[in-house]
Amino acid sequence: MRGGEKVLASLARLYPDAPIFTLIHNRGSVSPDLEAREIHTTFIQRLPRARRGYRSYLPLFPAAVATLNVRSADLVISSSHCVAKAVQPGPQAFHVCYCHTPMRYVWDRYDDYFGPGRVSAPARMVLPLIARWLRHWDRTTALRVHHFVANSAFVAQRIARYYSRSAEIVPPPVDTDFFVPGDEPHAGYDLIVSALVPYKRIDLAIQAYAGSGRRLVIVGSGPEEGRLRSGAPPEVEFRGQVDDETLRATYQRARCVLLTGVEDFGIVPIEAMACGRPAIVFAEGGGGESVIPGVTGITFAEATPQALRVAVDAMADLSFNTGALRAHAVTFSRPTFEARFRSCVERAWETFREISAAC
Repeated sequence: MRGGEKVLASLARLYPDAPIFTLIHNRGSVSPDLEAREIHTTFIQRLPRARRGYRSYLPLFPAAVATLNVRSADLVISSSHCVAKAVQPGPQAFHVCYCHTPMRYVWDRYDDYFGPGRVSAPARMVLPLIARWLRHWDRTTALRVHHFVANSAFVAQRIARYYSRSAEIVPPPVDTDFFVPGDEPHAGYDLIVSALVPYKRIDLAIQAYAGSGRRLVIVGSGPEEGRLRSGAPPEVEFRGQVDDETLRATYQRARCVLLTGVEDFGIVPIEAMACGRPAIVFAEGGGGESVIPGVTGITFAEATPQALRVAVDAMADLSFNTGALRAHAVTFSRPTFEARFRSCVERAWETFREISAAC
């Protein structure tokens, strides 16, 4: 239940009778409310090792999303960070895309996924051709969306750059009823909560904490886990996946949380703020939009271990008000997201109907 799944949970609450269509669904991986819904998948579901190795089927995603049959729907909402926005509704349908990001694998984060040392030599020969085709496909299928909604100003800029489309901005939801301050002081560790994938730049934090004498706890798992663990110094502790209650307690006992990559938005800092803890966030990208410098955290401007180390050290000289942290987080609450998104859809859909009637 990462950011995209939490958005889906809110969309499911807003539209309780709507079926869910997805490339692949691993039973038990999402909340019971979502598991209970009518869920349709694609042929990717039946391919070998798709549960964990679905990323290797990226070139097949466009063909898979074309098989999703939503042509009877009047309203289609896609929650997209890769190919979902390319679904093909019927001619009468209105299509709203909540865009977490244009396909980062082939646009501005290509080297993070497919750069030197990340793929085999044969793959490096083929991938540029596949990426070129996917970029063309991604731009073309953006025309299937009537109204884009971006999760941050940063992503809205990406949508404008790659699709030449405007987007309304609605930040994603945070469960501020669940994430609340604890009663105990912090336990002296800093915290990362993240999927362990290349663009998150967890390696930056590991290097910054080496020899620092400060503790860094990393919660999460992913394909980079083995590589990151093998190079980690004694200051760094990996805790893997944890349940929601353990995650909340881990936030509550942290000194601060870190967001070290170029993020589309970054829900983790807001969850930490809801628990009364500040954040250190890389300034580039959507993550910086979640921080009020000096009030809810600090940012660092260069993607280097040295710059992050300076920010980590600076945090020791600052004090933060739990009430101010909490108040900022509540502006991203789940009810706020759901009210804003519903209003956004209704306004855009009404305009679509008026234009359709006039034609």
